Amino acid sequence: MTERAISLLIVEDDLALQKQLKWSLDRFESQAAADATAAVALFRKHLPPVVTMDLGLPPDQDGTAEGFKLLEKLLELDPYVKVIVLTGQNDQANALRAVRLGAYDFLAKPVDPDALSLTVERALRMRELQDENLRLTAAQGGALGGLITRDEAMLRVSRTVEKVARSDATVLLLGESGTGKEVLAQGLHEASGRKGRFVAINCAAIPENLLESELFGYEKGAFTGAAKTTPGKFELAHGGTLMLDEIGDLPFSLQSKLLRFLQERSIERLGGRQEIAVDVRVVGATHQNLKQLISEGRFREDLYYRLAEIVVEIPPLRARHGDPVLLAHAFLKRWATEQRRRAPTLSDDALRALETHVWPGNVRELQNIIKRACIMAEGERISAEDLGLQAVATETESEELDLRAVRERAERRAVVAALARSDGNIAKASELLGVSRPTLYDLMARLQIK
Repeated sequence: MTERAISLLIVEDDLALQKQLKWSLDRFESQAAADATAAVALFRKHLPPVVTMDLGLPPDQDGTAEGFKLLEKLLELDPYVKVIVLTGQNDQANALRAVRLGAYDFLAKPVDPDALSLTVERALRMRELQDENLRLTAAQGGALGGLITRDEAMLRVSRTVEKVARSDATVLLLGESGTGKEVLAQGLHEASGRKGRFVAINCAAIPENLLESELFGYEKGAFTGAAKTTPGKFELAHGGTLMLDEIGDLPFSLQSKLLRFLQERSIERLGGRQEIAVDVRVVGATHQNLKQLISEGRFREDLYYRLAEIVVEIPPLRARHGDPVLLAHAFLKRWATEQRRRAPTLSDDALRALETHVWPGNVRELQNIIKRACIMAEGERISAEDLGLQAVATETESEELDLRAVRERAERRAVVAALARSDGNIAKASELLGVSRPTLYDLMARLQIK
């Protein structure tokens, strides 16, 4: 470990020992406190990753009550802080109790300086690994690595997809165009553990007379131009997942063949006579109202209930609070990586425009706007003009009289927006909110925001 300034809090009421500890740990930038009140104040201000503390603190120097209360308070302020407890030679019971409460380690007094320095280094290394793991987990958005969101509704969608991934249930994804249905379908496939391929086909993009052969394949000579036997998408996805995008546009004549596959789990190639067993998990996706199509006689009701074993409704981007800015930052970084350039930053008016735009084209529209702005912007800063957007007034929410619910919703919206604007930088987010970092961590923990 390289020698560098690290924030470290030393809690010790014996001023001579406090001075000795600071001298032993002079390679670290340390703060010292003689009692619990001063320790909490310094911890809130500096949020050090490691704390060394004596359990016997005033006004109960001969007991451990104050020390344990302080330990619990520090862990409440930061669950990942590494607390090293310094105890008397014959005080192993309290040392073990401290570890059970969440302390990282304990050392007996008189403390060997080398042992203490090594323990602090190990604690710092562990904290760095935890912070890196949390950062990577947050960036991946859980098991669905391609999904980027902090919105509550979208996180519920993610958890639903993760739950059903290991089953063989047919999944129907409903949502407007550009909301990320294919990203979720790919995430479902990757989380399922299926060894085959992920294959996607857009039912609206292929003419009806070609769609059947694309899906089910054809035998040699089945029609003019069929020079050789060709497997269809079902066979290509054997052992994997087949996504039928825009399934609401599937021709009525092919709906009965799809229903038969879902019942029998076998297909016949066009022009063939042989049943071919296929192990495929089907994921349907559409922006249309299938129940309305059923009432209009354009979609089979029995097929709908076969497809809708699990229905996942994806909220539009305009309803996903904080996600437009969060996704914009992610797309900027992706573009910069692809172009091997420094990522541009977003100006305040660009952030406001991203937050207030209604996003009729959803994530796909946002991605295109960011790409165009990266290309057209003159400098390293992207403005609302570069985005081609203007801030608009948002609709007023319906009146809510429950003050607790109103306050919690307002706090959540503010925290999520600040984290999105700051691209996850806690220091910047707390500055935007006008609170300290520990207060923001408390808010995030209470609101269950990662």
